[in-house]
Amino acid sequence: MLNSLAAGRHLATRVVIAQLVVAVVAGLAFSLQGRPAALAAFGGALIVAIATALLAARAFSALGGAGATFMRFLVGMILRWIVLIGGLALILVQWKLPPLPALAGLVAGYAVNVFAFRFKG
Repeated sequence: MLNSLAAGRHLATRVVIAQLVVAVVAGLAFSLQGRPAALAAFGGALIVAIATALLAARAFSALGGAGATFMRFLVGMILRWIVLIGGLALILVQWKLPPLPALAGLVAGYAVNVFAFRFKG
């Protein structure tokens, strides 16, 4: 059981680091369109990394039974959605950054999840 928890933490750490790298790359890629586009793309991918880190911290916090583990995961998912929706609202409504780069950064950040399970390291 401890090995599964350690493996989950290790994978979550790798995914968050990869999402942070993708956030920087997305920001640099959109820097050709100007500073607002670069900030929007970076912010979109960054909120995915923050949300994933919150989910992982909550889900892999301690051992317990199936019910406790499910509840920690469920609370982590709720926190994740709050961060995603709040972060996008902050980027699009409060800071008035361009929506297309923000969504592109968001999608790029989530694309890491797809590839994280393909390559084991």
